[in-house]
Amino acid sequence: MGDILHALPAATALRNALPEATIGWVVEERWAELLCTLPERRSGPRSPRRPLVDQVHTVDTKKWREALFSPQTWERIGANLSELHAPSYEIAVDFQGAVRSALLARLSRAPIVYGARQPRENVASMFYTRQVITQGTHVVEQALSLAETVAGLPLEISAAEIPHDQSAENQCDDWLQRAGISDFVLLNPGAGWGAKQWPAERYGLVATQLAKDGLKSLVNFGPGEEKLAQAVEAASVGAAEAVGCTLTELISLTRHARLFIGGDTGPMHLAAALGIPVVALFGPTDPARNGPFGTASIVLRNSLSPTTHARRALPDPGLLEISADQVVAAARGLLRRRRG
Repeated sequence: MGDILHALPAATALRNALPEATIGWVVEERWAELLCTLPERRSGPRSPRRPLVDQVHTVDTKKWREALFSPQTWERIGANLSELHAPSYEIAVDFQGAVRSALLARLSRAPIVYGARQPRENVASMFYTRQVITQGTHVVEQALSLAETVAGLPLEISAAEIPHDQSAENQCDDWLQRAGISDFVLLNPGAGWGAKQWPAERYGLVATQLAKDGLKSLVNFGPGEEKLAQAVEAASVGAAEAVGCTLTELISLTRHARLFIGGDTGPMHLAAALGIPVVALFGPTDPARNGPFGTASIVLRNSLSPTTHARRALPDPGLLEISADQVVAAARGLLRRRRG
C-alpha cells in the first residue's frame, strides 16, 4: 500500500506533463481501490473514481505462488498478461524496485523498461533496459526523479490523484452524523511487522487524553488486526472506537479526520497524501526516506532505534521509548498549529 502511495505523486506528475498519454498501472488486486474505486470500470475514460490511469491491470501474485502448478493458475496468469499486452505500451516504469514488479514490467512487452540503478532488490535491475541514478532522500523524490527521466523534462511534485467516490463520501457523512461524531482523530495501531508496532495500550491512553479536548478517536484496522483494535478500545475506556473499512471507505474516512496518529504504514501514507496532519511514530525505518510527505507532520523517533528493514517480530526498543504523553503533546501541538 505504501509503495503505491509513494509512487502516486510521480505518476500524477507524468499525467500532468503528458496529458494525452495512455497510462496503465499493474497493481495487486487487494490494493486496486487506491487507483479505482469499486464498482468503477477498470479501463476507459477517466473519472473521479479513477482519476489518474486509463487502465488498471490487477494481479494476485500471492495466489499464483500458492498454486503455481495448478492449470487454473496458469490460465489466470495468461489472461492477466493478455490484458497487459493489449494496449501495446511503449514504456514500462518500475517504481517499486522489487523483483516481482520488475519482472511484471518486462512481461508487459514494453520495449523500454525504466528502473533505478540501485533498486530495493538488486536482482530487479536485471529486468531493466534503462537504469536511472535516482535523486532525492525521500522515496517520493526518488520516484519523481525516475519519472523525470522517463518524461525527458523537469517535473513538479504534484498532489497525488486519489479516487473520490461520492457515494462512499455520503455514506461516511451519514455514519458520522448518526454516531454524533464531528471532530475525530484516526488511530492506526497496526504495522507491517512487529518492530514497527507501538503498543496498543498506549494508543488507548492517547485516545483517553485527546477525549478531554473533545476529540473522538476512531481506530482503523485491517484483516487480522481485530484483536489489536479491541485492545486499543479497552485501554481507552470508551474514548476510542474500532472501525473496519474497505480501502474506498478508508479514503473517505481519512478525508474527514482532523489528525492521523500511527507508524510507518500504508494508512499513514494515505493520510499524508490526502493532506491530513500526521503524528508519525517511527522505530527501525528511516523517516527521512519513508516519513509523511507533503503534509503538516511531527515525527517521533528515539535515538535508540537502528535503521533497518529487518522484519523482526518484537517491537523496536527505541519505539517503546516513545511515551503516550509525548504523542499527546505532539498531537495537540500539531492541532494548534493547524488552527493557527
